[in-house]
Parts: sequence; C-alpha cells; structure tokens
Amino acid sequence: MASYSVPTLPLHPPRTNFVSSFNFPLHYNSLVSKTIRTTIPTQKWRNSRRKTTVSAQERKVSSSPNKKSSEKGFDPAGFLTKHGITDKGFAQFLRERYKSIKDLKEQFFPRFANVMELSSGYELMGLHRNVQHRLDYMEWAPGARYCAVVGDFNGWSNTEHSAGKGHFGHDDFGYWFVILQDKVKEGQEPDELYFQQYNYADDYDKGDSGVTIEELFKKMNEEYWEPGEDRFLNKRFEVPAKLYEQMFGPNGPQTEEELGEIPDAETRYREWKEKHKDDPPSNLPPCDVIDSGKEYDVFNIVDDPVWLEKFRAKQPPMDYWLELRKGRKAWSEKYNPSIPHGSRYRVYFNTPSGPVERVPAWATYVLPEVEGKQAVAVHWEPPPEEAYRWKNEHPKVPKSLRIYECHVGISGSQPKVASFSEFTEKVLLHVKESGYNAIQLIGIIEHKDYFTVGYRVTNLFAVSSRFGTPDDFKRLVDEAHGLGLLVFLDIVHSYSAADEMVGLSLFDGSNDCYFHTGKRGHHKYWGTRMFKYGDLDVLHYLLSNLKWWVEEYQIDGFHFHSLSSMMYTHNGFAVFTGDMEEYYNQYVDKDALIYLILANEMLHELNPNIITIAEDATFYPGLCEPISEGGLGFDFYANITVSEMWLSLLENVPDHEWSMNKAVKTLLGNGQNTNKMLTYAENHNQSISGGRSFGEILFGGTKEPSSASENMLLRGSSLYKMIKLITFTISGRAYLNFMGNEFGHPMRVEFPMPSNDFSFSLANRQWDLVKDKGVHQDIFSFDKDMMKLDERMFSRSLPKIHHVNDATMVISYIRGPFLFVFNFHPENSYERYSVGADEAGEYQLILDTDGVKYGGQGHLKDDQYLQRTMNNRIDGLRNCLEIMLPSRTAQVYKLTRILRV
Repeated sequence: MASYSVPTLPLHPPRTNFVSSFNFPLHYNSLVSKTIRTTIPTQKWRNSRRKTTVSAQERKVSSSPNKKSSEKGFDPAGFLTKHGITDKGFAQFLRERYKSIKDLKEQFFPRFANVMELSSGYELMGLHRNVQHRLDYMEWAPGARYCAVVGDFNGWSNTEHSAGKGHFGHDDFGYWFVILQDKVKEGQEPDELYFQQYNYADDYDKGDSGVTIEELFKKMNEEYWEPGEDRFLNKRFEVPAKLYEQMFGPNGPQTEEELGEIPDAETRYREWKEKHKDDPPSNLPPCDVIDSGKEYDVFNIVDDPVWLEKFRAKQPPMDYWLELRKGRKAWSEKYNPSIPHGSRYRVYFNTPSGPVERVPAWATYVLPEVEGKQAVAVHWEPPPEEAYRWKNEHPKVPKSLRIYECHVGISGSQPKVASFSEFTEKVLLHVKESGYNAIQLIGIIEHKDYFTVGYRVTNLFAVSSRFGTPDDFKRLVDEAHGLGLLVFLDIVHSYSAADEMVGLSLFDGSNDCYFHTGKRGHHKYWGTRMFKYGDLDVLHYLLSNLKWWVEEYQIDGFHFHSLSSMMYTHNGFAVFTGDMEEYYNQYVDKDALIYLILANEMLHELNPNIITIAEDATFYPGLCEPISEGGLGFDFYANITVSEMWLSLLENVPDHEWSMNKAVKTLLGNGQNTNKMLTYAENHNQSISGGRSFGEILFGGTKEPSSASENMLLRGSSLYKMIKLITFTISGRAYLNFMGNEFGHPMRVEFPMPSNDFSFSLANRQWDLVKDKGVHQDIFSFDKDMMKLDERMFSRSLPKIHHVNDATMVISYIRGPFLFVFNFHPENSYERYSVGADEAGEYQLILDTDGVKYGGQGHLKDDQYLQRTMNNRIDGLRNCLEIMLPSRTAQVYKLTRILRV
C-alpha cells in the first residue's frame, strides 16, 4: 500500500500542486514541520471569477534571483537619456536603487519564491476556512508572547482558542498560528479519518458515496500501478531478505577471509548487468548508473528517453484522494462551525507591556465603533447560496480615461450616510449616462473617523462597514463592470491612522511593528503613522493588500494617494526649487520608492490591463517610466497643480489679469510624459479641506440658482464650461471629475464633525438640480456633450498649441481633427478673429459654450457654424480661419472636408 507524507497543520493555501508540499512561503514551514502518513491536498473554496495562479514551471524560472535573462534589456537609468537628463548623481542613485532591489529579492528568496508569492499573504493570514473541518488563524506580531482569538463565540475567553507552545504556535519571524476546530454536533461521532476533507461550497461530493478508505486503497493500487511497479511495495522485505541471506545465510562467507575484498560499486554493477542481461523485459526503470569520478559529479544516469518521458508524465494519484472529500451537507450534519458567520472577534496578545486586544490586521470586515464600545472584527463566511456570485467580466481598457471620482457616503440626497446599495441603484447609471468610462472610489477602505473622508485608514483589508457588507461592495463593482465602467480604488499606503484600538499602531505592544520609531514614524503635520517600507514583513502586508483588492473585489486599478508623504522623510513639506538633487538627497526614502516599484511590478504581472495612477505633488522623475528603464512603473500621474491654478485664479485674480501663457504652461505639466498625465479642473480636496467648490465661488454659494444675479450666473456658467473644456482637451489621456461637479454643484463638501455639530447638511449631493431647468442642468448638458469628443481626440497625439495671446486672452490649438479656440477676455468680443489651421478645408462648429442649449447667449448664428479656411499663413500654419469670438466663450470645430489646393 502506498504512503505519502504532508504537514500535520496544512495552513489552507489555495494551491493544487500537492507535490510542492503546499508551496508555503518557507518561513511558514517551521510551523508545520511534523509529518503524518497519508493525507490529501488542501483546496480553498472561493467564489471568484478569476484567480491568478503561477505554474510550477513559472515558479521555477522566476525563483532564482540571479538569472541573467531577467536583466536582459534592463537599464536602471535608461529614461534619463530619453528625456535628456544628464545629472550624474541621480543616475548613480538609480543604479544603487536597482542594486537594492536585487539585494532585497535575494533577501526574501529564502522565505518567498518571488514577488507574487510575497504578495499572497492574505491566502494564509487572518481567519480562513480549512478543508479539514476547522478554521485557521494567522497573525504577525513579533513583539507578543502569547496569542489567542477571543470573541462572542467563546465568551471572549483568552485561553480557549490560543496558539500552541513553541514552534507549534509561532515561528522565529513572529507569525502566530491558532487552530479553531469545528464542534461535533450532539449525537454525532467525530470523523474516523483525521484527514477527512469537506467541500464547503457544494452540497454533494464524491466522498458522500460511502466509499471506505480500504476500498479506495485497493482501487488505487489496482488501477494506478502498472505491472511490476508495485513489486517492492507489496513485498517490501524482499530486497533486504536477499541481502541478508547473501551475507549471513548458510551459503554466504563464514569468515572475514572468505568474504574477501569487496569490489567497487561500478564493478559490482557491471557484474550484475552481465548476469541479468538475458532477463525478460520489466517495467522497472532502465537506468545505468555510471560514476564519472568527478568530485562534485558523483554519478551520471544513462536512461531510456521513452521511459523517462513516461515517468515524468505520471501524476500523483490525486483523483483517488479527492473521492474521499465530502460535501457541505455532510459537514453541516456533523459539525457546528467553530466561529459562526457574523460572529464578532478580536485577537488577544500578552506583550511585555501587558495584555492587549486588537482588531486583526488582516480582518476583512470590521465594525470600528460598536455602540460606543471597542471595535471588533466580523467573521464573514456566508453560506454558498447567499454569497455573492460574479456575473460580469472586466470591461476593456479604453484608449483614454474619463474618471468619475465619488464617495459612497455622500452620494445620496438625504442628510445621512448613503450605502453601497443606494449608490449602485442610483448613481452608477447616472455616471454611465454622463459619458464617463471609469469610477474612482474614495473612502472605501475601513476608517474609524468618518470626517477623515477615509484617508486615515485603520483596516486595509476591509471595506467600510458604514456603507454595507463585503458582498454589497462586490455587487457595486460587478454592476459597474456590467455598465462598462472600470472601477479604481483610492489606496492610502503612504501613511496610516495612529489609532491603537482599531488600527496598526502599537499592534503587538511594540512601537516598531509596522511603523518607524521616533519622529520618522509620525507624519510631520497630519498625526498619522509612517510605514517601515524597508521591513520585509511590512512589504508582505502592503503588497498582499493590493493583490487582495484585485483578486477578491475585481478592482481594475489604484490611485496611489499622496506619494510625496512616503517618498520623502520630510513628507513632502519642503520647498522644491527644481534642482535634481532634491530627488536623491538624504531626505528621499529609497525603501518607499522600492516598494512602489515592486507594487507596480506585481500588479502588472497579475493583470497586464490594470491601471495605476500616482499622486505626487513633486513630479518625481520617472513616475510613469517603465521599470526596465529605471522608472517607477505607473500608468498615469495626477497633475494637481492644474486645479490649484484654477482655484487661485477664481479666488484671487481679476478676470482681465489672467495669464494665458501661465495657464497653458500649467496645463501641460513639466513636459515629461504629458500623454500620461491625469488632470482635473476641480477635485474633492479643494472643497473638503476647508475650501469652497467652484460652484460655490462662481454662483455665490446659493442653493437656488434664481437667487443669484443674471450677470453672476452668466459669468459663472461661462467660466465653468471653459475651464472644464480646456482642462479636458489640452492635457493627457486621462481626465477626472468629482461627483456633482459635472453639473456645477453649488455647495462644498463638509463631513460631520465637532466644528459643525456633526451636521450632514453638506455631506450629500443635490441630484435634483440636474432635473430642474436652470444653470446646473445647462452645465450638465455641456459636460455630457464634451465627453463625446473623447475617442477621436485622444486617439491622436498631444495637442499642437499654435496661438496663445495674453493681450487678447485667446488660446487656440489643434488635436486630432478638432480645432479649439478660447476667448477668456471678460469684455472684448472679436468679429473676425484669425487663428491658424493645419489643413485647408471646411470646419464645422460642433461645440459652443455660448450655445443657447447650454445656457449661453447664442451669439453665433446658423450660417456661422460652417467655416472655410483662407490661404493665409497665420501662427506658423499654412491656412487660417476668421471666426466670430464672443467674450468668455470657447468653440470647437471639426475638420469635415479637406480641400486640395
């Protein structure tokens, strides 16, 4: 009978390759080093439409950190040449950073096979259902002396479910392991087999057929082994018995002299080969073992290629073992879950500073405030018939991004916290009808304080419970995908909440578990904690968090918030003069940069279509350059200076003093990777951080448009549309709009907090303004038509700006087949204003901010909608148009007919 050995404590990894001994990260194996005889591979039962798996062959190729092939075509400072940057100090910094990445990969190789393995911690960490009728709990707490899981399921006892002693409970790296066995129901007998497995997702499985293990072994031995292969399994003492008889039997040598000199191994082998040369064919391995005599090459094997291929193709008898697995119905009849679905729990540590209870760092559902009591985690394990099942596939990534940024909590019209379900039913369709192709969600990840908008995250693996359950959020993402909308998540890995009861601060009683100690461990101004990016286990946590959101919730991309806070030890609060040394001096956190590189490397390997967006106020060189050329690997970067420029102009500069040249320069960014720039005219930060929305500035902050003066409405509407149009069309291939700004929301956002007596009056959106006839409906109509310009405009190269005049306050540029003309002058209108045109032909007016349907005055008549070029060289172009250009208006013309001269 065949026998196999596996770890006694299979930690429930979602692997199917039994041969690799579950392929645990090596530092987990110290917890599972004891073995028993005969068991089955574990399989994680998860309802997910896509899983990222790495084959054994891929793992073998990528596991060696010294492969020269991985460095082929890699230039650690390659992008500097492309952009003409000649700073030798920065080039040296990039090479040193690349070497640090190689050293880091060699450092984690003994524990993790590759970056993808390093990013898969959620498969083991936290609370997981094990196929052997139990739950496994793992936590990293190197400063703890004792670990237990406490909750309402065990009366909050800190002794009933605790980690074992010594290496049975934790390893040398501080990873704790707790087993929570399911409880046998009254009147039921425990399983006869220790290794009995259950399929919790299906009611019926093969093991329910009543096949006994004796019958299974008999069937396996009869069907799996070929004749002759099981000879020494059935007669395991045959060889030692013959050897004993030859050496000590009656016909063997009786004295040492009779024994004589024993020939060397090769001589004995050749004698045996000669003796058995006439034996009949056998299924035994036809291998010749030849000692080459080399010190480090003990022997060579000359084998039969046909037999070798046959041997390699033979798979372990897993199908037989799976016949023992029973279904969920059999499990539910025999067991009660050790922790029922919906149970509340925490982790208990005994630390040098005393006992503490914490919300688990890897908890996936958390109640940060429970009726004023201490926060708790919630075990989320709904029955298969109630668990959410994905229906829609990921949409295709468009050529350009039109992102609708939103916060679920303020998405309702009522003065309350809106839910995932309300957002799904009421907002998603509005986003689709508005012409956007992606949503970016802020404040989704669990945070204790609602007024922080979700930027002081406490639980990185949990969706915010104030909006709904994990399945509610899955439905939101799935419905968005069904509408063709990508779903991006605003991720905050640049800092963390300093909360000790809910968050990670002093998690295991020590001050340096996840964060730096001393001043470096605290943000200079925000009171948040700073991650220790150079620690391998912190990298394990953060990278796994990114992969978790992609795998569990099917997220299509991430907006990395406030990177300057993590990339510099001064948290970005310094004066940047533009000197290259500022990007590699002693204030630059190299470990943080390496983390961002690993994050992009992992995410794009996991899903090549994933989108990563960098938010960095310092425009760090190489943000969107390929990792192979020394960049950080982001797909887009946010130019936050554009919205700050518009806000400054609206609040501080008279209309007639606006500089067109400065505006265009800001809109184009720093000139590097302009095509990968994400811009927005207005974002949530301006109105949330104590400021005012553009609608509040331009329309006087009135909820009723009719209460504003006619001139104020006309000025506000005109500027609002022009600012949106030039920001959308002159910059890169990504544009962002915050929820409500598409119709010029008249009020700022203000979350409930002590300063406003916890009022919800400004923590909502006035959706009824879109339905009511007036200025907001007009702005919304313009925004929808503006979105329709997108496809053909962004399929071409960057805009060709040929006319910028500060005196007339006119800007004109060409992008694709479109000609854009803006007159920002508050008073001057031009009857026949000449602007250059690249192609001779007819140009049709397709969008006019002064159109009557957009709330404008309609100065242009129908006969002025079609313009024909004149053969007159203007703005360095061969042709020109003479157009009527009213004050505070913008026009978009489309080349409809090319004339050959």
